[in-house]
Amino acid sequence: MKNFYEKCYSILRKVPKGKVTTYKDIAKALHSKAYRAVGTAMNKNPDAPKTPCHRVINSDGKVGNFAHGQKKKIEMLKNEGITIKNEKIDLKKYGFKFK
Repeated sequence: MKNFYEKCYSILRKVPKGKVTTYKDIAKALHSKAYRAVGTAMNKNPDAPKTPCHRVINSDGKVGNFAHGQKKKIEMLKNEGITIKNEKIDLKKYGFKFK
């Protein structure tokens, strides 16, 4: 049986290049409200960038934290074609929805 972190990573791997998701959306996909625990899982990700934790942002569109620094996260997102305007990402344009 997968632990919580492994379940988070499994869900996250569904997010394609050029799209982002939120900590909250990953928690919802897991039928949980443990948004902060999702953030902790992303911080402990042992398999980046194969498991693309840089694609997880805050629900308000802000980039959020990253284990390798926010500057690196922004660079990685921009390299995937994601536009960051006023320190935010447009979730309507770049947001990925889990089915």
